[in-house]
Amino acid sequence: MSVAVEVPAAVAAKSPAVARDSRGYWSEVWRRFRRKKMPMVALGFVAFLGLIALLSPAIVGTKPVVCYYKGRIYFPALGYFRDSWENPVFTKDRFRNNYHKNLPKKDPRSWAIWPLVFQDPETRLRKGDREGYPEGPIGDKGEPNAYNVMGTTTKGVDVFAHLVHGTRLALLVGFVSMGIAAAIGITLGALAGYFGGVADIFLSRLIEIVMCIPTLILILALIAVLEHPTVWHTMVVLGLVGWTGIARLTRAEFLKLKSLDYVAAARAMGASHARIIFRHILPNALAPVLVPITFGIASAILVENALRFLGLGDLSGSSWGNILNEGRQNLKLWWLIVFPGAAIFLTVMAYNLIGEGLQEATDPRLREGAK
Repeated sequence: MSVAVEVPAAVAAKSPAVARDSRGYWSEVWRRFRRKKMPMVALGFVAFLGLIALLSPAIVGTKPVVCYYKGRIYFPALGYFRDSWENPVFTKDRFRNNYHKNLPKKDPRSWAIWPLVFQDPETRLRKGDREGYPEGPIGDKGEPNAYNVMGTTTKGVDVFAHLVHGTRLALLVGFVSMGIAAAIGITLGALAGYFGGVADIFLSRLIEIVMCIPTLILILALIAVLEHPTVWHTMVVLGLVGWTGIARLTRAEFLKLKSLDYVAAARAMGASHARIIFRHILPNALAPVLVPITFGIASAILVENALRFLGLGDLSGSSWGNILNEGRQNLKLWWLIVFPGAAIFLTVMAYNLIGEGLQEATDPRLREGAK
């Protein structure tokens, strides 16, 4: 015969048998990271830049965000992301990028929702493009004013519009190049650390060889060889030479983790090498790898803008470095140096602060030293 004994709530709360759910590793890393004020501010700033890049056609431009034309709804502003996304009907009807004048002229029943700021990131605003807007001032006359809050370039293009749309390229360069570098570095580092032996020796020598290749010289050589170099070539080169630090860290983590009991248990249960590498070891080895990836994004942004600042490579499209290049040629135009320079400085500093925050959150030795 069993007797049910009621345990008081106060005793049950203090009892060690009542255990709280343990916090996961990444949850603990996030808890430590968000305690740091500056890295959190930097993370918010990068998220803000991502929002600007995504909504840039709705922030500033001369193409409608959405319009009604000849009985259909169109989104001409998508043409800022890619030319083919702009419906060919506007080319067929010879709009010539002047929507504000041609929409009511070619269809009196049309309507449109316009960006917050009426300026174009690539071309100069001309007189008559929109009622009440003057044409973009050229040269020394392009200092900041009521219609161009950050001034204009020497060709009369609005600097604010150029910076807003250039955010897309700045973020794209960092993420694409380091995405390539992370894929190569994590894969080769994992293979070297897990298999060891001949594979480790070969891959380690390969890492050392790639480390000796100067990135900037390789990009300049590529620019000299290619007939029409683009920013995508720069991204690929940055990714192909920027994976060595990631590979070395991944290799070191795999050398440490592959000898632990849970890996031996996975082998004993018949798990394949691929499952052990990607399912069991890699998730636990990623924490220190995120730090060089974050620093690498900042470095890629600096390299791409430095090339454009020097007037090398692909100078088309909206880029912060293009404005700096114009300012370099005429130092009197201070707004061509201050505003894009501040954008590059703040973005690179934000990524570096995020990297330092991740380093402290994932490395127990740094946390103990901070105490």
